Amino acid sequence: MKPLSIEALMDQEVQNLSGGELQRVAITLALGQPADIYLIDEPSAYLDSEQRIMAAKVIKRFIMHSKKTAFIVEHDFIMATYMADRVIVYEGEPSKHAFARTPQSLQTGMNKFLSNLDITFRRDPTNYRPRINKWGSTKDREQKEAGTFYYIGDD
Repeated sequence: MKPLSIEALMDQEVQNLSGGELQRVAITLALGQPADIYLIDEPSAYLDSEQRIMAAKVIKRFIMHSKKTAFIVEHDFIMATYMADRVIVYEGEPSKHAFARTPQSLQTGMNKFLSNLDITFRRDPTNYRPRINKWGSTKDREQKEAGTFYYIGDD
């Protein structure tokens, strides 16, 4: 409750909460329920950048310490790569014909996903956040030639 600043919301009525406040309450309520598997859909929705990082830390820490499993759908690349240890990549044509691959390691899954998009990422050496490479840049070409669309080593 502390890292998500829930105490400040305790005396407010639900209908008066903002989208981000509601999201933080929903995360707290979801993790507060005993379960073997937690299904969490877009926990970063309505949260600002600092709140997203804190929510990701809370979710990851909770899942790891409780030794439970979480299946998280997330579209924020930074948040997804921070929380994930395994990735399921969907391939095909959206809304027409698609299939899910088996769970893969973060690096393998992200390499597959990014190769499908013809995009390369690297981790910033200062803050370790993923950064997209400029298409056709030296770094982009080097990573594509090496088959490392998602580079997590040192630059």
